[in-house]
Amino acid sequence: MLDKAPAQKLTDLLDQFGAALAASDIDKAVGCFQEDCYWRDLVTFTWNIKTMEGRDQVRDMLMSQLAKTKPSNWAIAKGEDASESGELLEGWISFETEVARGFGHIRLKNGKIWTLLTTMVELKGHEEPAGFARPMGAKHGHGKNRPTWKEEREKEATELGFVRQPHTLIVGGGQGGIALGARLRQLGVPTIIVEKNERAGDSWRKRYKSLCLHDPVWYDHLPYIDFPKNWPVFSPKDKIGDWLEMYAKVMELNYWSSTEAKSATYDDKKKEWTVIVHRDGKDMTLKPKHLVLATGQSGKANLPKFKGMDNFKGDQHHSSKHPGPDAYAGKRAVVIGSNNSAHDIAAALWEAGADVTMVQRSTTHISRSDTLMEIGLGSLYSEKAVQGGMTTAKADLVFASLPYKILHEFQIPAYAEMKKRDAKFYEGLERAGFMLDWGDDDSGLFMKYLRRGSGYYIDVGASDLIIDGSIKLKSGVEVKEVREHSVLLSDGSDLPADLIVYATGYGSMNGWAADLISRDVADKVGKCWGLGSNTTKDPGPWEGELRNMWKPTQQEALWFHGGNLHQSRHYSQFLSLQLKARHEGIATPVYGLQQVHHKG
Repeated sequence: MLDKAPAQKLTDLLDQFGAALAASDIDKAVGCFQEDCYWRDLVTFTWNIKTMEGRDQVRDMLMSQLAKTKPSNWAIAKGEDASESGELLEGWISFETEVARGFGHIRLKNGKIWTLLTTMVELKGHEEPAGFARPMGAKHGHGKNRPTWKEEREKEATELGFVRQPHTLIVGGGQGGIALGARLRQLGVPTIIVEKNERAGDSWRKRYKSLCLHDPVWYDHLPYIDFPKNWPVFSPKDKIGDWLEMYAKVMELNYWSSTEAKSATYDDKKKEWTVIVHRDGKDMTLKPKHLVLATGQSGKANLPKFKGMDNFKGDQHHSSKHPGPDAYAGKRAVVIGSNNSAHDIAAALWEAGADVTMVQRSTTHISRSDTLMEIGLGSLYSEKAVQGGMTTAKADLVFASLPYKILHEFQIPAYAEMKKRDAKFYEGLERAGFMLDWGDDDSGLFMKYLRRGSGYYIDVGASDLIIDGSIKLKSGVEVKEVREHSVLLSDGSDLPADLIVYATGYGSMNGWAADLISRDVADKVGKCWGLGSNTTKDPGPWEGELRNMWKPTQQEALWFHGGNLHQSRHYSQFLSLQLKARHEGIATPVYGLQQVHHKG
């Protein structure tokens, strides 16, 4: 008798799993998993972003949540199939809970669940008005004094925040705030985005002149509107700024530019925030039910405190305030730092005719852009992937389906191949004295990004300038003192300087909460970002998901949203559904609320 086809094997397992859940037979449901298993849930079961690792954690979650979620209709997703290679079988699945529809990915090893991803797609009865349900727009027929679309939008703009309060207030109108605002708009959640800059996109426009996206276009789409097919692979900052401004307008966002959030307090009894914002020359009070800090994953700028900084006679600033290279032709520039911003700024200064020295205080991981695109992202985010039928949504879910606990195991061979392919490049950097690393466990750039949000550079040309000496390098040293016209290093060398750029990174996002709300709330929430991997700058214990991002925090009704364009797009879906459920009064029993181990 022939073996069953992969699809039938998966269907049999889903039937068994679904029947056990329907019967509340948790032991039988847990028996469908391997001992070594992972269930990553994005909101559907846990009303959280949570990974259960091992059967005991799966059992604990089901004991808490099964009766509350009432899952059903487990099946291979419509139009999908299953595939099998060796002992591994995988496929796309669909399912429902009492209040939502879900989509996911599953991998079986030897007939049992190894990895399971469950994601919330939509809330029943609160679906986005898209496809056959899209709004008519034009009002056919007739009637006296009917408002036009423009008049309705103007009425909303004059009322929201004045006559009626927003349900959700998003502080920060960069890519994160804009993506989340678009999702909430489609879900009918009254939302205001406040942004201190004059225009949407200014958070990009006002950065240093040479800034561009180091991620390729296929990785960077926003929700609902993809970049055009002729959009450049790597977007210059001003082009991204214009795109964000256009997007905010056409997605009909209530976007308050030139508005600064000054303070926020939460009333536990009324279950609402009081937020003071400064707009049009005066202070205003807003009373949202939920507050989202979308002020950037990088958090507040870390400006070091070196001896003698107050005595420096030239220009000095953090990289986030760097105006660009134009004023520094013929000047002596010292860039403190060796990650993305440091390289970009150093290269631009060199191109403008400055004499540039980079001070590298600790090791840096470098991936060449072309190699990273091909080996690291090519199978999911590339023109080849698109031509092969890969959609952005599916690519996001493939990425999400690999639990963080084992993600490094998939990354290590990819970076080993990069190291081999670009061996001469790395030899050149080391000859120049550059201190390289590949992450604490050789897992490379992306794990560094998740664990600490720093420590790497995607090379788009600056490394060649270091290799050939065009950008001078001082590595393995510390800054001992800043003098009137120079920077004294720990090895005794004294670097003449007219400009010092401190490319010294950023603190945790909860620093924004400390400024806006209070230090007590910031400490109550704890550190944002990082996995608890117990690697450099990511202290343990293991937490398994990014701390405090896109999910409930220890401060009721306070949320954090940030990251790169990919994360802003992908996770805005799940944050928006959590906020929509609360807006509609749907029960949201949170499982596994993150404990706080580190304050910042």
